[in-house]
Amino acid sequence: MTGAEAPKGPSRRALLGALGIAVGAGAAGAAGALTATGSWPGETKAPDAGATPAGSSGQPVPASGRYQAGIARPATPQHFGLLLVCDLDSTDTAWLGTLGQRILELTTTATPTDVLPDGPGDLTVTVGLGPRIVAARDPALPGAQDLPSFAGDETIEPHRRGGDLLLALYSDDPSVLTAVGDDLLTLVPGATPRWRQRLFRGHGEHGVVRNPFGFLDGIIVPHGDEELAENVWIGTGTADAALAAGTVCVIRRLRLDTSGFAALGTPAQERVIGRERIDGTPLSGGPKDGEVNLNAKTPEGEFITPLRSHARAAHPSFTGSSLMLRRGYAFDDGLLPSGEADAGLAFICFQNTLRTFVATQQRLDENDDLMKYATPTGSATFLILPGFSASSPLSF
Repeated sequence: MTGAEAPKGPSRRALLGALGIAVGAGAAGAAGALTATGSWPGETKAPDAGATPAGSSGQPVPASGRYQAGIARPATPQHFGLLLVCDLDSTDTAWLGTLGQRILELTTTATPTDVLPDGPGDLTVTVGLGPRIVAARDPALPGAQDLPSFAGDETIEPHRRGGDLLLALYSDDPSVLTAVGDDLLTLVPGATPRWRQRLFRGHGEHGVVRNPFGFLDGIIVPHGDEELAENVWIGTGTADAALAAGTVCVIRRLRLDTSGFAALGTPAQERVIGRERIDGTPLSGGPKDGEVNLNAKTPEGEFITPLRSHARAAHPSFTGSSLMLRRGYAFDDGLLPSGEADAGLAFICFQNTLRTFVATQQRLDENDDLMKYATPTGSATFLILPGFSASSPLSF
């Protein structure tokens, strides 16, 4: 780990909270007058992360702000997405300002265009840079470190590992995503597509949605300005203060054995997850959106939350990590030549240090029975740049 990746102990909420896929300078300095999803003075005010969500009904989502859209705003993610991962022929990033300006144009104009004949709707575009590009600037920066290999990663095809540029596009209208992505890539000199993934998710509120296994995901994540600043946004004490208000994104494409999991039956599935299937209530009791009580036992002295359940394996009290902001999507790319479904979960999370994800995934590999039903088929991490506006261009 570099200095920028120094381990940070979890907060009280993180120690009480349960992370996981449930398959699955933020608070200081220049940010003092802003909310965690807010904009600069004079810019259009973005929705608060805990407010009634934009994006769930096609309402415009402001692109301008201290933080990029598509992370904590809209609070309820759009129903469809497209991940575009590219290689770059150089580490020069002078084109970022032009790219950001085009994103502002596409997401704010109501005038029909060839790219968006019906207007932008709730379109958001999130821009990230891969470790090779970040490390060329400074190996000590957040986002300069690549992901290590995890259990099963040997099955990942080379073209679905890593990448230099991420464009993550989201909208309630899936028909606009390809055209917008293609339009934006014309502004990135030397960009070669590496892999892309179409995404979809069901209905839900404030990020909670059923994953392909049929269980609720996103129950315990950072909420509100304070928790987002603590767990998600890069702070001002980094090797480069200009990255404050950025975040580190991890993407894991997981092919899921939904048939095998379904064959377990609901009671066994709930023991694997550690929560009830219908409403997400912890097996240890309490409200459906409550924390898992890892110490609760049966009258016979057995742990109510099983030792190899996902809720226990991913708990930050074991990993010493903070909370992730998870915005996962399902995918379905049809059948493989073997006849197996190439479908599952695109696990997407945001944190201010890569260690948060790495420590959690390493423990899942060792202690989580849910991992038996997930095969990694894609893996990448990106530095998501700070937000931008017409007067403060996207840059690195």
